[in-house]
Amino acid sequence: MSAPPHDPRDDRALEARFIAALKARDERAFNALVARFQDRVYNLIRRLLGNPEEARDVTQEVFVSVFEKVDSYRGDSSLATWIYRIAANHAKNRIKYLSRRKDRQQESLDTMLVPPTQSRLSAEVPRPDQVLTRETVSRLVDRALAELDEEQRIVLVLRDVEGQSYEDIAVITGLQLGTVKSRLHRGRQRLKEALAPYIDPKDFGEDDA
Repeated sequence: MSAPPHDPRDDRALEARFIAALKARDERAFNALVARFQDRVYNLIRRLLGNPEEARDVTQEVFVSVFEKVDSYRGDSSLATWIYRIAANHAKNRIKYLSRRKDRQQESLDTMLVPPTQSRLSAEVPRPDQVLTRETVSRLVDRALAELDEEQRIVLVLRDVEGQSYEDIAVITGLQLGTVKSRLHRGRQRLKEALAPYIDPKDFGEDDA
């Protein structure tokens, strides 16, 4: 005997009960929320900051904010989109902080934003005729992302790494839809230019912004 068809209303009812439990400060619900979203939030922030240690700290801050602000969630967007918006705001604040910090003993964003000299480039990245490992490509992409301005970086990561829709990106960033698309287009072009010596531009696919 086949199972009855899935009713989307069941998912909405389950989500509503979950959110009600969060607003009631149910510890089990909050732990479930962290387990559900922590990897996604961490991956987003790590791409935005380019620093795993900083990303871990900011991820913790995000979930503290989620717990404190959950009463303000009204369901105008999905819970995931609302959490991404909080994460993006925390990431932007940390980017500003890191850009002002002059402590050269830590891998802060301000040092990543300095264009590499020829000696740094030749020492840290492979020549085009060398085989690129997955780790090397990831490092190159992180460095190229760090050279984008803050808003270009955020919309590009949200769209091309996280797969968010343009509409959700507009909600997350507070930008107009047209602005999201134009910043995504410019960010992709700058990323292609930065990676062109190492990665075939065709590997980026078509620009649909």
